[in-house]
Amino acid sequence: MTPIERLRDIMATLRHPQTGCPWDLQQTFATIAPYTIEEAYEVADTIERGDMDELKSELGDLLFQTVFHARMAEEAGLFDFDDVANAMSDKLVRRHPHVFSEETAQSDAVSQKARWEDIKADERAGKAQHGVLDDVPLSLPALARAAKLSKRAARVGFDWPTTDEVFAKLDEEVAELQVEIAAGDLDKARDELGDILFVVANLARKLGVEPEDALRGANAKFVRRFGFIENELARDGRNPGQSDLAEMDRLWDAAKVAERS
Repeated sequence: MTPIERLRDIMATLRHPQTGCPWDLQQTFATIAPYTIEEAYEVADTIERGDMDELKSELGDLLFQTVFHARMAEEAGLFDFDDVANAMSDKLVRRHPHVFSEETAQSDAVSQKARWEDIKADERAGKAQHGVLDDVPLSLPALARAAKLSKRAARVGFDWPTTDEVFAKLDEEVAELQVEIAAGDLDKARDELGDILFVVANLARKLGVEPEDALRGANAKFVRRFGFIENELARDGRNPGQSDLAEMDRLWDAAKVAERS
């Protein structure tokens, strides 16, 4: 028995109507979906931390999510794990004609990426998805979805020519937010704040940066520098609640200097 066969057998046992696990039997595609998303993020987290031992475990958790969904689909007579694997294999072959057919390979990764997007566009057309934005998943994190929406629109020419126009739009949206804050209209302020975030996602795309990656990096930096503040205060037997903003600002600047040294 191969490892994947063993995993599929375990999943089938967990879902057995009479002897399976009550929790596993209660699950549906909808209830499992949040766990699938969570596991994908945990894979990304272990990669970012460089923990390869933990990555093995997290990849297993993510694989189990695929097996779980496939098992429920098999029970419903929709498809099974082999269908999932075959669909992925077909897609990879279809999207790499320069490897699996006689098509000449593009000269660089950028050109090949553009070819990949062209093939995906043809696939969407074949699925009768007529809108440019039709299949951008609603379940993506909002910032990642904003980047993907703008990228898709840019492919048909709906885009700023350079980052100069993006910065001008960002200044415009910030000014509009300030107006709504001054007016005390928090509903409109929320909308304007959303516009700012959307423009920032566009800026990331123009720079070739994944906004989710950039924000994760900023989060990690904040945690690291705030930890420095806590450690410095702890030398005096204090915590941040026993400090003030001026002192913590000075320590924040010291953390920045320490990172550069």
